[in-house]
Amino acid sequence: MGDPFGGRQPTSHERRAGAPWDASYRDGPAPWDIGEPQPAVVRLAAEGGFTGTVLDAGCGTGDNALHVAALGLPVLGVDVAETALELARAKAEARGVAAEFAVADALHLERLGRTFDTVLDCGLFHALDGDERRRYVASLAAVTERDTTLYVLCFGDTGPETGPHPVGEGELRASFDTDGWGLTAVEPRTILTRFAEAGLPAWLATIRRA
Repeated sequence: MGDPFGGRQPTSHERRAGAPWDASYRDGPAPWDIGEPQPAVVRLAAEGGFTGTVLDAGCGTGDNALHVAALGLPVLGVDVAETALELARAKAEARGVAAEFAVADALHLERLGRTFDTVLDCGLFHALDGDERRRYVASLAAVTERDTTLYVLCFGDTGPETGPHPVGEGELRASFDTDGWGLTAVEPRTILTRFAEAGLPAWLATIRRA
């Protein structure tokens, strides 16, 4: 067998799981793959939150990216899970939506050689540990410029039931207190999953490059 991690270092999540992210998509939907865009992303799009060229970091099977692309915006969805990207491309073709999907390591986004006006992170940030988060923030800086807006939707630590790897508001703020980022809002939202249909507590952070 070849290298299941494609020559990159496995993330903390992959080390805990003992398998690459791609394995989550091979035998049916992943626990976080609900087959539609997250309501928080739909609401954000309806409010005009996405403008210009859009990057969906950790796009999975592409439902969020396709929702944004259907608005007429150029969207690139990236993920390390090739099976997820194959599913995303099939959805795009079936729906007649123009969206681009590519294999990319979120900790090395500089390899894309492009910059974006809006970046969406739905469910990636909370899966990274402390060191990975620092590297991720630096990686995001390589594909963004002044006035780029970044949205992070991640599991929060409020409520009697929380999702895996919940993030505290202070922890979220501290992670982006660097590299010219400015966190302008942190709002309570929910993330839908296959194991919690009513949704789990989440934060939606709005972050801008100065």
